[in-house]
Amino acid sequence: MTGNPYQSHDARILEVKDLTPREKLFTLRFIDPEINESFTFKPGQFVIVDVRGFGEFPISLCSSPTRKGYIQLCIRKVGRMTKFVHKMKEGDVVGIRGPYGNGFPMENMEGSNLILVAGGLGMAPLRSVLWYTLDTGKYEHVWLLYGTKAYEDILFRDEIIHLLKHGETMNCTVKMAYEIESPSCIYLERGFSERVCRGVVTDLFRGESFDIENSYALICGPPIMYRFVIRELLNRKLSPGRIYMTLERRMRCGVGKCGHCVVGTSVSMKYICRDGPVFTYWDALSTRGLI
Repeated sequence: MTGNPYQSHDARILEVKDLTPREKLFTLRFIDPEINESFTFKPGQFVIVDVRGFGEFPISLCSSPTRKGYIQLCIRKVGRMTKFVHKMKEGDVVGIRGPYGNGFPMENMEGSNLILVAGGLGMAPLRSVLWYTLDTGKYEHVWLLYGTKAYEDILFRDEIIHLLKHGETMNCTVKMAYEIESPSCIYLERGFSERVCRGVVTDLFRGESFDIENSYALICGPPIMYRFVIRELLNRKLSPGRIYMTLERRMRCGVGKCGHCVVGTSVSMKYICRDGPVFTYWDALSTRGLI
Protein backbone atom coordinates (compact mmCIF):
# COMPACT_ATOMS: atom_id res chain seq x y z
CA MET A 1 0.00 0.00 0.00
CA THR A 2 1.12 3.57 -0.63
CA GLY A 3 0.37 6.83 1.12
CA ASN A 4 -0.20 7.05 4.86
CA PRO A 5 1.62 4.12 6.57
CA TYR A 6 -0.82 4.36 9.49
CA GLN A 7 -3.91 4.03 7.29
CA SER A 8 -6.01 0.99 8.12
CA HIS A 9 -8.38 -0.61 5.60
CA ASP A 10 -11.44 -2.70 6.41
CA ALA A 11 -11.22 -6.40 5.60
CA ARG A 12 -14.00 -8.94 6.03
CA ILE A 13 -13.34 -12.41 7.45
CA LEU A 14 -14.32 -14.95 4.79
CA GLU A 15 -13.36 -18.12 6.63
CA VAL A 16 -12.05 -19.25 10.00
CA LYS A 17 -10.39 -22.66 10.09
CA ASP A 18 -9.07 -24.50 13.14
CA LEU A 19 -5.50 -25.65 12.48
CA THR A 20 -4.59 -26.84 15.99
CA PRO A 21 -6.08 -26.31 19.46
CA ARG A 22 -4.16 -23.00 19.64
CA GLU A 23 -3.96 -21.75 16.04
CA LYS A 24 -6.63 -20.65 13.60
CA LEU A 25 -6.33 -19.68 9.94
CA PHE A 26 -8.21 -16.51 9.00
CA THR A 27 -8.96 -15.78 5.34
CA LEU A 28 -9.78 -12.13 4.69
CA ARG A 29 -10.77 -9.91 1.78
CA PHE A 30 -10.58 -6.12 1.66
CA ILE A 31 -14.01 -4.55 1.40
CA ASP A 32 -12.80 -1.91 -1.06
CA PRO A 33 -12.48 -3.80 -4.39
CA GLU A 34 -9.67 -1.53 -5.64
CA ILE A 35 -7.56 -2.19 -2.55
CA ASN A 36 -8.38 -5.89 -2.70
CA GLU A 37 -7.17 -6.04 -6.31
CA SER A 38 -4.04 -3.92 -5.84
CA PHE A 39 -2.82 -5.20 -2.46
CA THR A 40 0.42 -7.12 -2.75
CA PHE A 41 3.37 -8.02 -0.55
CA LYS A 42 6.59 -10.00 -0.37
CA PRO A 43 6.83 -13.34 1.45
CA GLY A 44 8.15 -12.53 4.92
CA GLN A 45 6.37 -9.19 5.30
CA PHE A 46 3.74 -8.57 7.96
CA VAL A 47 0.61 -6.52 8.61
CA ILE A 48 -1.02 -4.92 11.64
CA VAL A 49 -4.46 -6.29 12.54
CA ASP A 50 -6.62 -3.49 13.94
CA VAL A 51 -9.68 -4.45 16.00
CA ARG A 52 -11.44 -1.11 16.30
CA GLY A 53 -12.04 -0.02 19.88
CA PHE A 54 -10.01 -2.89 21.29
CA GLY A 55 -6.41 -2.86 20.05
CA GLU A 56 -4.01 -4.07 17.37
CA PHE A 57 -1.17 -6.52 16.88
CA PRO A 58 1.43 -7.41 14.18
CA ILE A 59 1.38 -10.73 12.36
CA SER A 60 3.11 -12.28 9.35
CA LEU A 61 1.17 -13.01 6.18
CA CYS A 62 1.06 -16.75 5.61
CA SER A 63 -0.56 -16.73 2.17
CA SER A 64 1.30 -16.24 -1.10
CA PRO A 65 1.20 -12.97 -3.10
CA THR A 66 0.68 -15.13 -6.19
CA ARG A 67 -2.85 -15.87 -4.99
CA LYS A 68 -4.84 -12.69 -5.44
CA GLY A 69 -8.14 -11.61 -3.96
CA TYR A 70 -7.54 -12.59 -0.35
CA ILE A 71 -4.92 -12.76 2.40
CA GLN A 72 -4.46 -15.34 5.14
CA LEU A 73 -3.24 -15.01 8.71
CA CYS A 74 -2.33 -17.83 11.07
CA ILE A 75 -3.13 -16.54 14.57
CA ARG A 76 -2.10 -18.29 17.78
CA LYS A 77 -4.21 -17.68 20.89
CA VAL A 78 -1.67 -16.36 23.40
CA GLY A 79 -2.99 -13.11 24.90
CA ARG A 80 -5.90 -10.72 25.33
CA MET A 81 -5.98 -9.54 21.71
CA THR A 82 -5.59 -12.92 20.07
CA LYS A 83 -8.17 -14.51 22.39
CA PHE A 84 -10.61 -11.82 21.28
CA VAL A 85 -9.86 -12.40 17.60
CA HIS A 86 -10.28 -16.17 18.01
CA LYS A 87 -13.91 -15.49 18.98
CA MET A 88 -14.60 -13.62 15.73
CA LYS A 89 -16.67 -15.28 13.00
CA GLU A 90 -17.08 -15.22 9.23
CA GLY A 91 -18.51 -11.85 8.21
CA ASP A 92 -16.83 -9.87 10.99
CA VAL A 93 -14.67 -6.91 9.95
CA VAL A 94 -11.18 -5.95 11.11
CA GLY A 95 -8.73 -3.31 9.96
CA ILE A 96 -5.53 -4.22 8.13
CA ARG A 97 -2.59 -1.86 7.64
CA GLY A 98 0.64 -2.58 5.91
CA PRO A 99 2.45 -4.50 4.60
CA TYR A 100 5.57 -3.68 6.61
CA GLY A 101 9.15 -4.92 6.67
CA ASN A 102 11.51 -6.04 3.94
CA GLY A 103 10.48 -9.67 3.25
CA PHE A 104 12.65 -12.33 1.64
CA PRO A 105 14.57 -11.36 -1.55
CA MET A 106 12.71 -13.88 -3.72
CA GLU A 107 13.84 -12.37 -7.03
CA ASN A 108 17.51 -12.63 -6.05
CA MET A 109 17.13 -16.32 -5.27
CA GLU A 110 15.47 -17.35 -8.54
CA GLY A 111 17.09 -20.37 -10.16
CA SER A 112 18.55 -21.56 -6.83
CA ASN A 113 17.71 -24.27 -4.33
CA LEU A 114 15.81 -23.14 -1.22
CA ILE A 115 16.14 -24.86 2.16
CA LEU A 116 13.17 -23.83 4.31
CA VAL A 117 13.65 -24.68 7.99
CA ALA A 118 10.55 -24.17 10.15
CA GLY A 119 9.95 -24.84 13.81
CA GLY A 120 6.47 -24.74 15.34
CA LEU A 121 4.67 -21.49 14.50
CA GLY A 122 7.57 -20.58 12.21
CA MET A 123 5.78 -22.63 9.55
CA ALA A 124 3.28 -19.77 9.09
CA PRO A 125 5.54 -17.12 7.46
CA LEU A 126 7.50 -19.78 5.56
CA ARG A 127 4.24 -21.10 4.08
CA SER A 128 4.12 -17.85 2.10
CA VAL A 129 7.56 -18.61 0.68
CA LEU A 130 6.69 -22.25 0.03
CA TRP A 131 3.61 -21.56 -2.08
CA TYR A 132 5.26 -18.62 -3.84
CA THR A 133 8.08 -20.91 -5.01
CA LEU A 134 5.70 -23.68 -6.08
CA ASP A 135 3.31 -21.29 -7.85
CA THR A 136 6.02 -19.45 -9.80
CA GLY A 137 8.22 -22.45 -10.63
CA LYS A 138 11.30 -20.20 -10.74
CA TYR A 139 13.42 -22.20 -8.30
CA GLU A 140 15.55 -25.30 -8.82
CA HIS A 141 14.40 -27.35 -5.85
CA VAL A 142 12.75 -26.65 -2.49
CA TRP A 143 13.34 -28.52 0.76
CA LEU A 144 10.95 -27.99 3.65
CA LEU A 145 12.38 -29.22 6.96
CA TYR A 146 9.63 -28.86 9.55
CA GLY A 147 9.95 -29.60 13.27
CA THR A 148 6.89 -29.79 15.51
CA LYS A 149 5.95 -30.95 19.00
CA ALA A 150 3.30 -33.52 18.07
CA TYR A 151 0.92 -34.55 15.33
CA GLU A 152 -1.81 -32.33 16.79
CA ASP A 153 0.51 -29.29 16.48
CA ILE A 154 1.23 -29.65 12.75
CA LEU A 155 0.19 -26.42 11.03
CA PHE A 156 -1.50 -26.76 7.61
CA ARG A 157 -1.56 -30.52 8.14
CA ASP A 158 -3.47 -31.36 4.96
CA GLU A 159 -1.01 -29.36 2.85
CA ILE A 160 2.02 -30.94 4.52
CA ILE A 161 0.69 -34.48 4.00
CA HIS A 162 -0.19 -33.67 0.38
CA LEU A 163 3.37 -32.47 -0.24
CA LEU A 164 4.79 -35.53 1.52
CA LYS A 165 2.85 -37.62 -1.02
CA HIS A 166 3.21 -35.54 -4.18
CA GLY A 167 5.87 -32.88 -3.54
CA GLU A 168 8.57 -34.53 -5.62
CA THR A 169 6.51 -33.93 -8.76
CA MET A 170 6.76 -30.21 -7.97
CA ASN A 171 10.50 -30.27 -7.14
CA CYS A 172 9.68 -30.09 -3.45
CA THR A 173 11.01 -32.40 -0.74
CA VAL A 174 9.24 -32.29 2.64
CA LYS A 175 10.75 -33.79 5.79
CA MET A 176 9.19 -33.59 9.23
CA ALA A 177 10.34 -34.29 12.81
CA TYR A 178 8.09 -34.62 15.85
CA GLU A 179 9.08 -34.66 19.53
CA ILE A 180 6.10 -36.29 21.30
CA GLU A 181 5.14 -39.76 20.14
CA SER A 182 1.49 -40.49 19.36
CA PRO A 183 -0.37 -43.15 17.33
CA SER A 184 -1.00 -40.57 14.58
CA CYS A 185 2.69 -39.66 14.32
CA ILE A 186 3.74 -43.31 14.30
CA TYR A 187 1.25 -43.97 11.49
CA LEU A 188 2.58 -40.97 9.54
CA GLU A 189 6.16 -42.10 10.06
CA ARG A 190 5.37 -45.59 8.78
CA GLY A 191 3.86 -44.10 5.64
CA PHE A 192 6.86 -41.86 4.99
CA SER A 193 9.65 -43.65 6.83
CA GLU A 194 12.47 -41.81 5.02
CA ARG A 195 11.07 -38.33 5.57
CA VAL A 196 9.24 -38.38 8.92
CA CYS A 197 11.05 -39.16 12.18
CA ARG A 198 10.96 -38.63 15.89
CA GLY A 199 13.45 -35.95 16.89
CA VAL A 200 14.23 -32.28 16.31
CA VAL A 201 14.44 -30.29 13.12
CA THR A 202 18.24 -30.57 12.79
CA ASP A 203 17.85 -34.36 12.57
CA LEU A 204 16.23 -33.80 9.18
CA PHE A 205 19.55 -32.69 7.68
CA ARG A 206 20.88 -36.23 7.93
CA GLY A 207 21.18 -37.95 4.61
CA GLU A 208 20.56 -34.79 2.60
CA SER A 209 23.14 -33.49 0.18
CA PHE A 210 22.60 -29.88 -0.85
CA ASP A 211 24.28 -28.00 -3.69
CA ILE A 212 25.63 -25.39 -1.30
CA GLU A 213 27.02 -23.16 -4.06
CA ASN A 214 23.50 -22.77 -5.46
CA SER A 215 21.41 -22.80 -2.27
CA TYR A 216 19.83 -20.39 0.19
CA ALA A 217 18.44 -21.22 3.63
CA LEU A 218 15.36 -19.49 5.07
CA ILE A 219 14.69 -20.05 8.77
CA CYS A 220 11.82 -19.27 11.14
CA GLY A 221 11.05 -20.77 14.54
CA PRO A 222 11.65 -20.43 18.28
CA PRO A 223 14.83 -18.51 19.25
CA ILE A 224 16.66 -21.60 20.56
CA MET A 225 16.28 -23.25 17.17
CA TYR A 226 18.33 -20.64 15.28
CA ARG A 227 21.63 -21.44 16.96
CA PHE A 228 21.53 -25.15 16.11
CA VAL A 229 20.14 -24.76 12.59
CA ILE A 230 22.70 -22.10 11.70
CA ARG A 231 25.49 -24.28 13.10
CA GLU A 232 24.32 -27.13 10.85
CA LEU A 233 24.27 -24.87 7.80
CA LEU A 234 27.68 -23.36 8.52
CA ASN A 235 29.15 -26.85 8.96
CA ARG A 236 27.95 -27.55 5.43
CA LYS A 237 29.86 -24.42 4.27
CA LEU A 238 26.79 -22.33 3.44
CA SER A 239 27.74 -18.65 3.34
CA PRO A 240 26.30 -16.47 6.17
CA GLY A 241 25.02 -14.13 3.45
CA ARG A 242 22.86 -16.95 2.09
CA ILE A 243 21.20 -17.68 5.43
CA TYR A 244 18.02 -15.65 5.94
CA MET A 245 16.09 -15.50 9.21
CA THR A 246 12.73 -13.93 9.92
CA LEU A 247 12.47 -12.57 13.46
CA GLU A 248 8.70 -12.13 13.27
CA ARG A 249 8.24 -12.76 17.00
CA ARG A 250 9.82 -9.35 17.74
CA MET A 251 7.75 -7.15 15.43
CA ARG A 252 5.99 -4.14 16.91
CA CYS A 253 4.60 -0.94 15.33
CA GLY A 254 5.87 -1.52 11.80
CA VAL A 255 7.28 1.96 11.22
CA GLY A 256 10.10 2.22 13.77
CA LYS A 257 8.40 4.75 16.04
CA CYS A 258 7.67 2.89 19.26
CA GLY A 259 11.28 1.77 19.76
CA HIS A 260 10.38 -1.58 21.32
CA CYS A 261 12.15 -3.61 18.65
CA VAL A 262 15.50 -1.75 18.61
CA VAL A 263 18.58 -3.97 18.91
CA GLY A 264 22.32 -3.40 18.57
CA THR A 265 24.58 -0.52 19.52
CA SER A 266 25.46 2.90 18.13
CA VAL A 267 27.82 1.16 15.70
CA SER A 268 25.13 -1.13 14.28
CA MET A 269 21.51 -0.50 15.27
CA LYS A 270 18.47 -2.22 13.75
CA TYR A 271 14.72 -1.84 14.02
CA ILE A 272 13.23 -5.35 13.68
CA CYS A 273 9.96 -4.07 12.20
CA ARG A 274 11.50 -1.58 9.78
CA ASP A 275 14.90 -3.07 8.82
CA GLY A 276 13.54 -6.63 9.15
CA PRO A 277 11.91 -8.83 10.10
CA VAL A 278 14.10 -10.70 7.56
CA PHE A 279 17.84 -10.54 8.20
CA THR A 280 20.88 -12.48 7.02
CA TYR A 281 23.24 -14.20 9.40
CA TRP A 282 25.81 -11.50 8.48
CA ASP A 283 23.40 -8.99 10.04
CA ALA A 284 23.26 -11.09 13.19
CA LEU A 285 27.05 -11.24 13.42
CA SER A 286 27.35 -7.46 13.21
CA THR A 287 24.36 -6.50 15.40
CA ARG A 288 24.40 -7.36 19.08
CA GLY A 289 21.19 -8.91 20.38
CA LEU A 290 19.65 -9.60 16.99
CA ILE A 291 19.31 -13.31 17.78
